[in-house]
Amino acid sequence: MKVSKILVLVSCILVCFPFDLPAHARRNATEDQIHNVENGLLPPVVIKGQPLIPMRLEDRMAHYKALGVSVAVIQDGRVEWARGYGVQRSGGTAVTPDTLFQAASISKPVTATAVLHLVEEGKVRLDEDINRQLVSWKLPESTLTQGKKVTVRELLSHSAGISVHGFPGYASDSPVPTLREVLDGQEPANTPPIRSELAPGTRWEYSGGGYIILQQLILDVTKQSFPEFMDKTVLQPFRMAHSTFQQPLPAALRASAAVPYRASGRPVRGGWHTYPEMAAAGLWTTPSDLARFAIGLQRSLAGKRDDVLTARITREMMTRQMGEWGLGVQVEGSGPGAHFQHAGGNEGYRCFLVAYEYTGMGAAIMTNSDKGDRLAMEIIRSIAREYAWPDFMPVIRSVAHLSSQLLQQYAGRYQLDPQTILTLVVEDNHLVAQLTDETPISLLPSIDGTFFSVEDPLQLSFTKDMNGAVTGAHVLAYGVQFDAKRIGSSDK
Repeated sequence: MKVSKILVLVSCILVCFPFDLPAHARRNATEDQIHNVENGLLPPVVIKGQPLIPMRLEDRMAHYKALGVSVAVIQDGRVEWARGYGVQRSGGTAVTPDTLFQAASISKPVTATAVLHLVEEGKVRLDEDINRQLVSWKLPESTLTQGKKVTVRELLSHSAGISVHGFPGYASDSPVPTLREVLDGQEPANTPPIRSELAPGTRWEYSGGGYIILQQLILDVTKQSFPEFMDKTVLQPFRMAHSTFQQPLPAALRASAAVPYRASGRPVRGGWHTYPEMAAAGLWTTPSDLARFAIGLQRSLAGKRDDVLTARITREMMTRQMGEWGLGVQVEGSGPGAHFQHAGGNEGYRCFLVAYEYTGMGAAIMTNSDKGDRLAMEIIRSIAREYAWPDFMPVIRSVAHLSSQLLQQYAGRYQLDPQTILTLVVEDNHLVAQLTDETPISLLPSIDGTFFSVEDPLQLSFTKDMNGAVTGAHVLAYGVQFDAKRIGSSDK
């Protein structure tokens, strides 16, 4: 029997037929595990020779000025437990497992699932020119697409060379553009036109813009509103009862939604933003619903449900297309450690979803804070240790000692994308990194020549020319690598 068949068999046993403990035994075990998770948060990096000191969730929420966080843990192919912590808004209602958060970019794997459903129905074709399938709008042709046309497969896997990394949304007092205005970058859209900026299939480049093209494709193919189609095709079948793609959020749901907050602890001006870019960033949901979505994919992989996706297309979804990206999800590991994941970040919201393909494990974390991504990963590492996951434990690093003069050669400004600049300066014999509008992060030099943070999953390595001058940087954050070109000194 092939290894892949063995893994599918194990998946069927664990995901589809989980073994039940007596109710009281499971309750006591779970309460102990919840306590351990709440008091066992872990940093991304531990310096070699220093002790690993677990942290309390309550303390870390205060440290990050994160008012609310919600957690759901998947074990044996079911939602093992879900808890809310903190408040929806300052001095307001407590966060519960049913509190709504913006899923931000975790909207993309949900959208990808719907697109693949249409592929299986024969209404969308993965490897055909996208313009042959679009009706009411076409991706403008360019010299970049003369040799090879953009396909749905490439749009799903961020390898289509499409512009616009992400979307800031629209404040409550701002006009909201139509989808066509977003696609063409016309007022009141606040992002550039969505166009080809690289030859398709030549390089991985994260693109929210590509998913807006897919949103238009869904509208053209189904003749339904995007929220309606997503509700019928994915949300209802996967029992995501607290989820919606409606933008703006309907009035009836606003009382159960967490208010977004900046890293400073101040609320986002005007409250949550509206995202007409629904396919890329528009899902409102809960960690429990995201967990049910992941469980639905786990069961599809095991061949135990095909009402949304069959095992065949789900396996293709989890197959690496370019780098570590499948069709709508980031895929890592192999064998029992194979897992799919996606992070999300809207204005004032940060979240993370991960699930193992074969062992019925996973978790979803949602926060209403711009610093919630760091908190979420500390919680994920605590869950990973408590439930004996094969991944997500802190990395042990050895520190090198470099003089300020040597560090100064890396100082400068680096362009990650049209909207994002990474600035590196030397302070107190440390290299300090700051992304546009983000909090500065202190970096330490490693003996392998890279620089890393002990608080953030951030790692930098550098490229040099023949004369040894630094020309660019490779930025690795949350498992995603970005290439940045050096564009000047840090004081300009």
